[in-house]
Amino acid sequence: MSTNVGIVIVSHSPDVAKGAADMVRQMVGDDVPLAWCGGAPGGGLGTSVEAIMAAIDRAWSEAGVAILVDLGGAETNSEMAIEMLPDERRDRVVICNAPVVEGAVMAGTEASAGSPLEHVRRTAEELRAA
Repeated sequence: MSTNVGIVIVSHSPDVAKGAADMVRQMVGDDVPLAWCGGAPGGGLGTSVEAIMAAIDRAWSEAGVAILVDLGGAETNSEMAIEMLPDERRDRVVICNAPVVEGAVMAGTEASAGSPLEHVRRTAEELRAA
């Protein structure tokens, strides 16, 4: 199990989520636990609380997990997924208020350096202030 913060990318489009994850993987290699999910359960655009929870599990690290989302519905479903996590995990998962692609790359880069969860979040969120 990695000691680096994990990254989850949630998009309404599976292609966007996978593309962003591919970009992060190419930038930081395999040192960062990484997962993505996107699309509605029946196909088409959307997000799923269950898929987000599964992605959190795939990217899980004892250092925590940072989630990057593309639109409001992805954020709402990510919040619901976090609330459904066991107590011992809930406080180690955060949603970054950052652009999904750029934020994921910045978060992944920061996580690959071994930074703590709050630093990973702040680094991704610096893009919002710019």
